[in-house]
Amino acid sequence: MPNIKSAKKRVLVNKTKAMQNKVAKSALKTDIKKFEAAVAEGNRSEADSAYKVAVKAVDKAVGHGLLHRNNAARKKSAMTIKLNKLA
Repeated sequence: MPNIKSAKKRVLVNKTKAMQNKVAKSALKTDIKKFEAAVAEGNRSEADSAYKVAVKAVDKAVGHGLLHRNNAARKKSAMTIKLNKLA
């Protein structure tokens, strides 16, 4: 356990940030899974709306530093391919 006041604060801030990151990553995974489920059902209109939400969530994750931009590009590309195969 840290003794210095600034180190104590860093521990608290890091704990808070880690929780925020965990929540954001979980929400991102949920959005992607909703898209995958819509594609699996074969429901084009639902898949379209879920795709837009998922892509926006991936872009936000990159902006917040949760995903690397290349990882995000790979995820978006894979989702686009799945959506186009559904047509």
